[in-house]
Amino acid sequence: MNAPAPTGKQLEIRDGEHVAVVTEVGANLRSYRVGERDVVTPFAQDQLPPASHGAVLLPWPNRLGDGTYTWDGVEYQVPLNEHEPRRTALHGLACWTRWDVLEHTESAVTLALDLVPTPGYPWALHTEITYTVSHDGLEVRMTTRNDATSDAPYGAGFHPWLSPGGAELDECTLRIDATEHVTVDSRLLPTGTEPASGEWDFTEHRSLAGVALDDAFVGVTRNALGLSWIELSAPDGRTAAVWTDESMDTWQVCTGDGLVGAHRTGLAAEPMTCIADAFRTGERLVRLAPGAEHTVRWGLVLR
Repeated sequence: MNAPAPTGKQLEIRDGEHVAVVTEVGANLRSYRVGERDVVTPFAQDQLPPASHGAVLLPWPNRLGDGTYTWDGVEYQVPLNEHEPRRTALHGLACWTRWDVLEHTESAVTLALDLVPTPGYPWALHTEITYTVSHDGLEVRMTTRNDATSDAPYGAGFHPWLSPGGAELDECTLRIDATEHVTVDSRLLPTGTEPASGEWDFTEHRSLAGVALDDAFVGVTRNALGLSWIELSAPDGRTAAVWTDESMDTWQVCTGDGLVGAHRTGLAAEPMTCIADAFRTGERLVRLAPGAEHTVRWGLVLR
């Protein structure tokens, strides 16, 4: 008897040397490679994502302190999934849910999720996400609609781990299109911002030797096409890079230090609409009206 993959159907898409696999559970990006070179750090078909690898983060990304928040005068409590000492609700509600496959062609796949109301998040959301590969790279577009009868708090993010191409992370360099670093407390919840200078300045490529990161950056900068980038350059001369358009204005970067299955095996380079704890602070939080839609767009390339 062949056991099913823990992440459900494995949905391969390809265009020439560009090959990606998206999972039915979580709509995760399990792998993406160009030829034999990984662009993201993959996980095996018989594994669960070791550290949110390739995850879709909604209706909030990153951490929600104590799992509690107040919206329009009502207090809500969602389950904690990061326990002592941090006590947070991490990465939303969609990571471990089976999505519906709406369309699967050779080079693209579209999945949908109807997020049902719960006591901690009593809004019905309909989300559709499309992954497309081409000779230009991989592009992701996601649209969420509020199917409830009242305004919903909403944020979104994604969790790709850029691959160092078989090298040690210490041998790689990092560049981030951002000018402000988000300061945090001992629970990794935000306390403010500061200029991304000194040890936080990655506006030009810098070595990751001995550098441990689990940090957010704002004040994003963009090129002439309106895109903001994170680049991880490896000793093989290749650069794995993630971009986002103007639909997202926050980066989270993590080297995975101390994380089981992810300790410095890649670099989480996460485009997000808001920083951690946005349901509590309101910072960059989307107020999604009944019937309204919110769309984000990002992608990956190997140079």
